[in-house]
Amino acid sequence: MSKRIQLSEADPKAFEAMLALEKYLAASGLDNRLYELIKTRASQLNGCAYCINMHTRDAMKIGETAQRLFLLDAWRESGLFNEKEKAVLALTEAMTLLVNKDVPDEVYDAAQRHLSQQEMAVVMMAVVAINGWNRISITSRTPLD
Repeated sequence: MSKRIQLSEADPKAFEAMLALEKYLAASGLDNRLYELIKTRASQLNGCAYCINMHTRDAMKIGETAQRLFLLDAWRESGLFNEKEKAVLALTEAMTLLVNKDVPDEVYDAAQRHLSQQEMAVVMMAVVAINGWNRISITSRTPLD
């Protein structure tokens, strides 16, 4: 396997732009545990080992349980997630799996019932950010820490 570029080295300004989005999200008021669920679920869907590894550890550091993380890919059936988390996870999945389809109205509407307009905007940007990081890490074959 040949060595691939690391964005932070190849184009520091591009990397800084991604970090600026993270700084916005950190200051947005989005619940940290919810953000880690978003990041972990999108990373699972995208198959990003680096990000799954990072975000499950980060989630546990802030109090997320191992059981919920183990069952995150079966969140609908587990009974471990509240209605707001379910709505956000459904939106995360719909936004992440956009190939040849859109975000269904029922998914969008459910998220909107549980989130203010500002929260909805932040959640959407959180999904955009982690999908960007997943694509960078997968393309660069970022090794696990």
